[in-house]
Amino acid sequence: MNTRPPLETTSLPLVLSITFNDDCSCFAVGLNTGFRIFSSETCTQTTAREFNAGVGLVQMMGKANYLGIVGGGRKPKFAANKLILWDEGRSKSALDISALTPVRGTQLSKERIVVVLQNSVRLYKFAKPPSFITAYETANNPLGLCRMSSRIIAFPGRSAGQVQVVEIATSNVSIIPAHAAAIRALQLSLDGELIATASETGTLIRVFSTRTCAKIAELRRGIDPAAIFSLAFNPSGTMLACTSDKSTLHVFDMPKGKRLGGQGEDGAPETANDQGKWGILSKIPLMPRFVKDAYSFATHPFEAGDEPSSANQLLTESSTLGTMRLPKGVIGWLDDTSLLVVGAGTDARWEKFIIKDEGGGKRSLAKAGWKRYLAD
Repeated sequence: MNTRPPLETTSLPLVLSITFNDDCSCFAVGLNTGFRIFSSETCTQTTAREFNAGVGLVQMMGKANYLGIVGGGRKPKFAANKLILWDEGRSKSALDISALTPVRGTQLSKERIVVVLQNSVRLYKFAKPPSFITAYETANNPLGLCRMSSRIIAFPGRSAGQVQVVEIATSNVSIIPAHAAAIRALQLSLDGELIATASETGTLIRVFSTRTCAKIAELRRGIDPAAIFSLAFNPSGTMLACTSDKSTLHVFDMPKGKRLGGQGEDGAPETANDQGKWGILSKIPLMPRFVKDAYSFATHPFEAGDEPSSANQLLTESSTLGTMRLPKGVIGWLDDTSLLVVGAGTDARWEKFIIKDEGGGKRSLAKAGWKRYLAD
């Protein structure tokens, strides 16, 4: 006999996904009823499309009319194994790509379409119909982790903890052994020169050069394990922000100088933040590693919220996008000193933070505004 309690129903709009465009000027939300697009600066709605069915993912192609859409939620608009290229200017589907397994993510440019599946990444030429180019095998990738710049595509490697970096022009593949545990989050800088990674452990964030695969920085979020929600570089690549299930936003400095040529305790070449962050403490023998690590220069709590049972109960039983854990703490930088943190769910929120100069070289994070961008 089935003794599980019945799922509650709700008439509230439910945000299933959140994605920023490449310069973070806009963000798109997938709903259990369609999708919407908002201006990041003001959180004003610019586009709304109602399907009366779920959209688990909306990925913008810059500021163009084309959107990559994947069905999601308990009543998906499109099949889970199909990526729809939606032309918002004409209010209709322009292209579609079908796969044998559910689509977990996508990246779009004017020349390329990247389709992310559970254990592979497939690359297509943007044409009508789309022309298949190649496929890359990956480790298990249920979050659909993948990022693309004008020069490279980055996604998990074939072994847990690895990252593959593919040169678009040459198809050359480089492997970065980033972590011992599986990759939980990854992000490229705006120019594609840096990649930040975090594992399922969530204590350390590592930053690598995408050209040389050398480790540029190792940053400590904390000592206790955590699920990293989002990583994001500011536009100039001088800072990196991070959110986690600890409901805390961290901002780290990136090293200003070039690599110094020494070796850290793990055998990796030493970086500017290894030698300069903690001064004399970093030179004391047998000092615990977490004391010598580079920490964030500013932190601030953000609103993650607890979803009602109608939003989260038993959702992990389905493989459809938008029926797993709802994304929280998604970061987008407005400029070099201000950023947004956006969360999905029934209480979807837009929060703005700014970096304040306190004088004497000290900086802090201050909340500069918030808004619930979906009404109850």
